[in-house]
Amino acid sequence: MSGPIPLSLPGQILGPTSANAIGSGTHIHGTQLYSSVAGTLHSTPSTTKTVKQPTVSVQRPNGAGTLLPEVGTVVLGRITRTNPRQANLSILALGAQGEHVCRDGQGFPAIIRQQDIRATEIDKVVVAQSFRVGDIVRAVVISLGDERSYYLSTAKNELGVVMAVSEAGNAMFPVSWKEFQDGVSGAREARKVAKPV
Repeated sequence: MSGPIPLSLPGQILGPTSANAIGSGTHIHGTQLYSSVAGTLHSTPSTTKTVKQPTVSVQRPNGAGTLLPEVGTVVLGRITRTNPRQANLSILALGAQGEHVCRDGQGFPAIIRQQDIRATEIDKVVVAQSFRVGDIVRAVVISLGDERSYYLSTAKNELGVVMAVSEAGNAMFPVSWKEFQDGVSGAREARKVAKPV
């Protein structure tokens, strides 16, 4: 970065990636670092010998909340489709309790890959036994992915299905770390259950 820029707008070029390290509120496109959000620009000098570039970040004003999911953001989303390799979902809200709801119900598209569902026994994970279409899931953003979808993970204990409806259409409640139970019929269905936070 050639000089300080007090304010930054989404899409603004912040400098080449060869001279700047990526920070929060920024993203890389090609060889340039861009602002992802509107806010104040900050440049933090590197504290390591291996990384020489300063870390550039854009911080939104206090109380403004997060507009876009970033790596590490906890989100709530609805499962829209599953296949043997992944579950597709729409991010509905940001924050573990859904503090920042996406506008107009237009969620961000996201994917939970089979290997990102659980932290252990990854090779034994079956997507259809972890999620069903319509489930509400708490997950964390692990990658901004490509232009089509964010990549999410439910590998931690507090992440997974938080709300589910049975095949009969009844509300369900968790009975173990891998099962929900129909409140009316008592039937159990497999899920990757989120530990309450």
